[in-house]
Amino acid sequence: MFALGVRASGDDVRKVLLNHRAFSEAGCPWQPYAAREEIRPSCTVDGQVSRGGRDGSLRIECGEAIEYGGWRVTVGGIAAGAWYRFDAYYRAREATEERRTVVAWLDWQKQNGERAGQPDYVYHIEDAGDSWKHVWALAPAPEEATGVRLDLLFGWSPGGTVWWDDVSLGQVDPPGPRQVRVATVYHRPEGSKSAQENVEEFCTWIDKAAQRKPDIICLPEGMTMVGTELTYAVVAEPIPGPTSERLGELARRHNCYLVACYNERDGKGVYNTAILLDRQGRLVGKYRKFYVPREEIEGGVTPGEDCAVFETDFGKVGMMICWDVQYVEPAQRMALKGAEVIFLPIWGGNETLMKARAIENHVFLVSSGYDVPSWIIDPEGKVLAAASEENESQGAIAVAEIDLNRRYVEPWLGDMRARFIKEHRDDAR
Repeated sequence: MFALGVRASGDDVRKVLLNHRAFSEAGCPWQPYAAREEIRPSCTVDGQVSRGGRDGSLRIECGEAIEYGGWRVTVGGIAAGAWYRFDAYYRAREATEERRTVVAWLDWQKQNGERAGQPDYVYHIEDAGDSWKHVWALAPAPEEATGVRLDLLFGWSPGGTVWWDDVSLGQVDPPGPRQVRVATVYHRPEGSKSAQENVEEFCTWIDKAAQRKPDIICLPEGMTMVGTELTYAVVAEPIPGPTSERLGELARRHNCYLVACYNERDGKGVYNTAILLDRQGRLVGKYRKFYVPREEIEGGVTPGEDCAVFETDFGKVGMMICWDVQYVEPAQRMALKGAEVIFLPIWGGNETLMKARAIENHVFLVSSGYDVPSWIIDPEGKVLAAASEENESQGAIAVAEIDLNRRYVEPWLGDMRARFIKEHRDDAR
């Protein structure tokens, strides 16, 4: 019933500590848990529901909105400093804010039973089919840890039910770094006569940045309009179209991703749009400026409706544009969808808020601007590299190596990205 000796999904396991694939009342090591007994939801072993044709699962059924709790088991044999992979599957019915109310975490323990370090939320999630979700975490055991308490929780969802199944924990090799070389440009064309002239000017800057061998280059906002005295509508063009094709040639030539921003024409609509091109010069996707300021409204620009996230060969990225940085939602939505880096083509704006969006969402933020510096900012708000008017004569290209596998941990709070994702609320009124 509670087997050992298999690998956890996704990583080669050096030592399996727990692998529970079927559940029954007899001999189940998991125990019901709640912070206070009066708020514990109903916890039963359900012999009628399971994943993959096996018998039994751990069921949590919530009656009142105040109920929160679930199942708990303690596992020994943990080596401090070693890395561990946790996997589990759940099926939810009528869960309120499922991301926040369906929770698994690893609570590391010392030999004397006290907490070691801070617990790790299990925040990676993917669809597993047939209404099941797969959640997983990869984390190092803190100093002095000899065991870990695993909690499978649910609550705050009147009438809701969650089933947990296929729970495993194993020691794995430490993950290597996931290095990405990022470049951003600071350059402002002046006296141009056409959008095409601007595009060619920026192409020379792409060539300069490409000499630094980046994985991705970010260009500023309104690149086909700045310095031309032309209107939004005059420079607007379809996407894909001439500019995306021209930039795609350079992305392909230099084998790097490109983020560019210019005005898009779609039927009667004119949008302020950022595009992402891949290493082959293909259009990965586009983002239309979500928050359009009065000045652009007066110019006939229409706001976008989606804060999409895009897959690259190094991770997930988002794009937002200038005025979006004044508001919390665009970066927040992208981070909650899994963005690890957010690119910000920007004309000018609040530099403090640029850092704030990186800090509060625990992402890297890369700006490319005219009236603000072009920055590469880490999840703690530190500027890793900068290009501005002061150093434009020296190239005005900022480049930094960032590691998307690095954990940014607060000693008294834990992994802040995981906490942001699992504790964020969407129900504020």
